[in-house]
Amino acid sequence: MRFPLLILGVLALLIGLLWIGQGTGYVNWPQSSFMIRQIQWAWYGGALAVAGLVLIWRGVR
Repeated sequence: MRFPLLILGVLALLIGLLWIGQGTGYVNWPQSSFMIRQIQWAWYGGALAVAGLVLIWRGVR
């Protein structure tokens, strides 16, 4: 069960960081994304990144 938690945690962390970047306007990929410069997506990304860190921590432990 440790390996799936690690994989899921890493994916959640990466997606969360992408959402933070899009929500703050630092990442403009893809160009037509509705999430660009929408600050609520930065908050959602932060929550997802924290959840990913928790999953990684649980998978390593």
